[in-house]
Amino acid sequence: MDNNELQAERNQEKHPEDQSLFGTAAAKEQLRQGLEDMHYLLSRDYPPKASLALVGNRYNLIKRQLLALQGMSASAQQLERRKSKELHPDELIHKTIYIDGFNLLILLETIYSGGFVFKGLDGCYRDISSVHGTYKMMNQTGDVLVLIGETLRKLQIKKVVWIFDAPISNSGKLKAFCYELAAQYQFPWEIHLENSPDKFLIAGDKTVCSSDAWILDECAAWFNLGAWIINSEKNRQLNIVDPSLHL
Repeated sequence: MDNNELQAERNQEKHPEDQSLFGTAAAKEQLRQGLEDMHYLLSRDYPPKASLALVGNRYNLIKRQLLALQGMSASAQQLERRKSKELHPDELIHKTIYIDGFNLLILLETIYSGGFVFKGLDGCYRDISSVHGTYKMMNQTGDVLVLIGETLRKLQIKKVVWIFDAPISNSGKLKAFCYELAAQYQFPWEIHLENSPDKFLIAGDKTVCSSDAWILDECAAWFNLGAWIINSEKNRQLNIVDPSLHL
């Protein structure tokens, strides 16, 4: 398989409105206020869908802003539950971890191609991209996968199991590419395609790397690998929206 051909398939394009929606001080303050309201409502058992609609109407938010707000939000109960299951790097040494493949890969592709990502109240970074049933590799894909592999090597992970959505087009091609990189860099990787990856990841006592809210609520244990990688970038200008609420 030609790696150069694969990596040239897609270039991530910034959404033309994102700078005005998320990049200005006024836009960030609007999102911060909306997040504060969302946290208040969710913590008092208001339904998530109704809460999002209410806050969106109050602050005149459009769809992309609502997606960002939804990803950043969590109730006090969710935050407490997630924090109780979150592992620190020294707890991962010589362990097997399971990676929510498209979740992590698309997050890092987005931020390293200049797109916006959003820091949630739980410390996870999330993007507002989606694959819509088809995934196409981009220029940054190979570099991102190697970065993940080298980061996990430094964390002394014994074995890494990547879980990708089988129904997503090109997941088989991505699986083959991951195995090529694993052989080239001596990464201890297994790559699985699952029809129901979310249910697979929460089953048993797996240690999961994901920022998917439902997985974090339901899994046995998790490590915030996306944030670990993004927070390690000290000399790089990244488009991060961090509301910095003091709860």
